[in-house]
Amino acid sequence: MTKTNPKVQTLIDAIPYFKKFYGKTIVIKYGGSAQTSDDLKEKFAQDIVLLTLLGIKPIVVHGGGARITELLTKLEIPSHFVDGYRVTCKESMRVVEMVLSGEINKNLASLLNHHGAKAIGISGKDSGIIKAIPKDGGKFGYTGDITSVNGELINNLIKEGFIPVIAPIANGDEPNHPGYNINADVAACEIAMAVKAQKVIFLTDTVGVLNKSGELIQTLDKANVEMFKKDGTIAGGMIPKVDSCIEAIHNGVNKAHIIDGRVEHSILLELFTSDGIGTQFIRVDNPN
Repeated sequence: MTKTNPKVQTLIDAIPYFKKFYGKTIVIKYGGSAQTSDDLKEKFAQDIVLLTLLGIKPIVVHGGGARITELLTKLEIPSHFVDGYRVTCKESMRVVEMVLSGEINKNLASLLNHHGAKAIGISGKDSGIIKAIPKDGGKFGYTGDITSVNGELINNLIKEGFIPVIAPIANGDEPNHPGYNINADVAACEIAMAVKAQKVIFLTDTVGVLNKSGELIQTLDKANVEMFKKDGTIAGGMIPKVDSCIEAIHNGVNKAHIIDGRVEHSILLELFTSDGIGTQFIRVDNPN
């Protein structure tokens, strides 16, 4: 009997995952090298289009920290971070909105549309999709904490066949308020909770969460995360990611993943292979 072609076998092996995720909503936080490399941008767009063809409903939430920092530096506007969060003054908030809502959001939506998707670029300010208050009482300036996400509006866009591409900027309460800069990792998880997504996936510039020896930690739960934060294994910009992942899986999202966006088609490898890649976050009562 002739052996099955390896390429065909790969497709056959993926069938259970096609079935599992058909009709499900998956939130993808798009950032890091995947957002700056032209080649990886193309691969990302191909992945998103394939997901829609397989009946999966993607939502893309993007960051833009590197580009924001680059432009702030050119304009000689100070920029600094505390525990992975940018401190945003009024002048830098204008740059944040210009980069996220203007440049990155529209370019990404255009790229997805070019590849055959039906993407619509929006910010959290549109129709008040994301509302926020000053983080830590205003210690971070115009960086905000999310108070609400209009998941119904986002789901309505999906029902109309759109792929929402969301810039993480929130509405303020007062008229003419410049808005709030929201950490994109936090925004992705809050949106995932609001739309009752099956998964939230972070594309980053690391293979996942690493231990102190630089080895990948494949699975984490809430207790592990707290332990690794206390001993310094998880620090800096990784803190908002893991905290958001833990909050998401304890508030209706089935699983959260941090994967290496530098790997071509990393989303497909995570979703449609038995081994997956990166670090997964699980509830102890829900290992699947």
